[in-house]
Amino acid sequence: MTTDDHSDPMMNLSACTLPTVQRPTRLAEFDAFFADSVRTARRADSTRLELTLTDAFDAESVGRDLAARESTCCSFFTFTFTFEDTPAGTVMRIEAPVAYVEVLDALTERARAAVAGAGR
Repeated sequence: MTTDDHSDPMMNLSACTLPTVQRPTRLAEFDAFFADSVRTARRADSTRLELTLTDAFDAESVGRDLAARESTCCSFFTFTFTFEDTPAGTVMRIEAPVAYVEVLDALTERARAAVAGAGR
């Protein structure tokens, strides 16, 4: 399975205001972030994805920048970052309303594929 298998719900989303021609670039940014900066991708429940970030010095800042830009075009997503004083470290949470679970499903599968491809 490739990450391309999980692009359709994200590429054809009418609720997203990002111009269609820019969507492949944004997906590539997410894929790179997942591969470079995410240690684990866990679905906490049907509407929440939890990404445990790597210890890379810029993992959180890259995630925050991507989250801020994504929030401007896909306002149904909620992004939060917390630092847990456990081995988990920084966790990025992505939440979506039930109406957009299919989009979160696609994002989850892209994250899992990238993390697996990175050997984590």
